[in-house]
Amino acid sequence: MIIRVRAIPNAKHSEVMGRVGSVVRVRVAAPAVHGKANEELIEFLAEFFGVKSRDVAILQGEKGKEKTVEISGRPEHELEEIMDAIP
Repeated sequence: MIIRVRAIPNAKHSEVMGRVGSVVRVRVAAPAVHGKANEELIEFLAEFFGVKSRDVAILQGEKGKEKTVEISGRPEHELEEIMDAIP
């Protein structure tokens, strides 16, 4: 599954804030320095979707706030159910 994510760095803790259209807004508890926010985003999304970190990959937007992320490791319908649960 490929999703669009808007990452908001320097949060107190990582959390999904919700969706705006098809973009998932995620607060990340790491600064946007030396790729730390991207690493935290990958780990958080892996935990959120119940997959391993290696099953989450940033396809586009590594240096920006808007990212295209691929999530694998579970059947597509299970990932869609998790996405649909995000308000």
